[in-house]
Amino acid sequence: MNKKVAIVGVGMDGGGTLTAEAREAVENAGELMGAGRLMELFSHLDKPRFVSYNAAEIAERIAGSSHKNIAVLMSGDCGFYSGAKGLLLLLGGCEVRVVPGISTPAYFCAKLKMPWSDLCFVSLHAGEGNIVRPVLSHRKTFFLLGGRMTPAALCQRLDEYGLGGLTVHVGENLALSGERLITARARELTEIETGPLCAVIVENPNYERSLRSCIPDGEFVRGKAPMTKAEVRGVAVAKLDIAPEDTCWDVGAGTGSVSVEMALRCGMGRVYAVEREGEAVELLKRNRIKFGCDNIEAVHASASAALPSLPRPDRVFIGGSGGELTEIAALIRAKNPDAFVAATAVSLETLCSLTKLFDSDCEITQIAVTRTKKIGAHTMLSAENPVFIVKGRLK
Repeated sequence: MNKKVAIVGVGMDGGGTLTAEAREAVENAGELMGAGRLMELFSHLDKPRFVSYNAAEIAERIAGSSHKNIAVLMSGDCGFYSGAKGLLLLLGGCEVRVVPGISTPAYFCAKLKMPWSDLCFVSLHAGEGNIVRPVLSHRKTFFLLGGRMTPAALCQRLDEYGLGGLTVHVGENLALSGERLITARARELTEIETGPLCAVIVENPNYERSLRSCIPDGEFVRGKAPMTKAEVRGVAVAKLDIAPEDTCWDVGAGTGSVSVEMALRCGMGRVYAVEREGEAVELLKRNRIKFGCDNIEAVHASASAALPSLPRPDRVFIGGSGGELTEIAALIRAKNPDAFVAATAVSLETLCSLTKLFDSDCEITQIAVTRTKKIGAHTMLSAENPVFIVKGRLK
């Protein structure tokens, strides 16, 4: 029997925010399927119900159902962080239609009398994630919360990174009993108690208008730890062509200057900054705060100890190897043989070692930077040591 499946966005509450099209799809269905909370919204209908969050279980149930017309219920809208995406891939033999619903941001912004076409969307429903980096780079950021991430925890993160003065809107139990809307400064909400169903919008009128590169060396918190200089750093990071959601490794991170410029490019991704020297790790953490990069995770360990347990990298920078260059290359290949890697060398011996590790299509660039400095009434040239940058995939 050819099944007709309607994947229905039931809005915020399955009642007042339920569209006429969605109501008709639910009423005409022979069987309802979806999460338990959504089933309860339609308990008044005398229809068989299958309770599950799992797309594979729902697809299997659809295949075995004796009913021709089936409605699968999704909260909010089917196109906004919805299980509809995964389910659609499993319903190839069915006649499927998607019925849109009123989403959380549409409802929340209507309550705030705020347009939502310029929101940056971040889901923290699974728990942890980037907060500061999206907020710093957008005028308005919408967070869908859940799990361990509460409005209080989000505001604590903002306050920790010096953003306690930003305006935060909290929507609790939207369209449900006990709905509550709160607007205050982030620092005023660090202890707020809320239920599990919350959304947050953070406004930042002074958001970053451009993507910084070659950040001047003097802007970083410095110590005795080595640091990749601005021009070399800018070229090396640019050559990696980092995407917004990439996972990056910075091996031998030092003060974290490369980690910061990587993090600015992968605002929805993550940078794992591996450094074995404790003093350098502390500098790295301070620079993480200074540049608002909560997507940097400082890893205090040697590369050989740290890399096996890190997530699969898309992009890797090797700034220091501690004599473990060959082992580091092997660990990167084991995690992702297709990862793009950039490494620097200031000596011919290190350059020679690197070229043996990269494939034949690797790109080698030599940079010689000369800066100016004032000596009395004269402007003199001051040359930096030449640096080689090797970029490509490992053998």
